[in-house]
Order: sequence, then C-alpha cells, then structure tokens
Amino acid sequence: MLNFDKIYQEHKDLVYNLALKYLQNIEDAEEVTQDVFVSIFKNYDTFNQDAEMTTWVYRITINKSLDFIKAKKAKKRLGFLSSIFKLSGQEAIFTQDHFNHPGVQLKSKEEVAFIMNCINQLPDKQKTALILHKLEDRSQVEVAEIMNLSPKAVESLVQRAKVKLKKIMQQAKENE
Repeated sequence: MLNFDKIYQEHKDLVYNLALKYLQNIEDAEEVTQDVFVSIFKNYDTFNQDAEMTTWVYRITINKSLDFIKAKKAKKRLGFLSSIFKLSGQEAIFTQDHFNHPGVQLKSKEEVAFIMNCINQLPDKQKTALILHKLEDRSQVEVAEIMNLSPKAVESLVQRAKVKLKKIMQQAKENE
C-alpha cells in the first residue's frame, strides 16, 4: 500500500537539494521537487518493490532536473529567435545574477556561480556522476546503482568530468 506522506517526508530534502544542485535556483528546484513527487505518486505502481526507494527517487529527480534544464534551454533559444523578430525575449537559463542557492555566502557567490555554470556544460552523464559523487557525497557503488552503471563506469565518468571541467574552466577564464 502506498504511504505517499511517508515517502514525501523521507525524501523531500534529498529531492530538493539534488534539484538545487542541478538548477542553482530555489524556485526552479521547488518546481522540480513538485514534479518529482507528482511523478512518484502517478508511477508508484511501476516501482520495483525489491529495489531501494531512494535509488528510484534519485533517478526520477535527476531525469526531471535534466528535462527542466533542456526545456529552459529551448525557451532560451525561442527567446533569442523571438527577439530577432521583435517579439518578447526570454530569460537566460543561467546568469550570475540569477544564481540563487541558500547555502552560498554572498562573497563566494560569484565563484560558485562560475563553477556551477561550468559543471552545467558537461555532458549529462558526466554531470550526474560528478554531482552525485562529489556534491552529494555518494559512493561510486551508490552512484552506479542510481545511474544503472557499473562502479568502474562511474569512476570513468567522474574522471572524464574532472578533466573536461578543468578545460571548460580554463577556457572560460581565458575568454574573460
């Protein structure tokens, strides 16, 4: 039997914090959090009862966060096209002014915004592995389970993400 309130209480912080790491914006993270729990409610009958609930919730949150980012990028492209035709423009997906994370001090906001902007440029799998392993502090085994990969594949993704992130950051600093 579904005890949705219990699932919500046990996982709301995990979902919100993970979404916030992907989206770097409180309102967007709240919206994705709502979407995740609506999805859990609607799709609970597809949940494999032998699996770990937290793993399932992680997967849904990651997918909803990535979908949200893709939708925002599509809006950004549409906004650019609209402005060409003198229609109303759209707000960019990520700018330093829009970086809004409650755990970040004002003086380091610029630095964190820069790093998170660079992380957002990583391919989805690399970004997910890096966020789960380094920011969420999950073991490679846990990340592997969440991503449906082997621990070795996760290790490889994290290493490639680090190398690519370093290049992205260097290139961004050179372009300043």
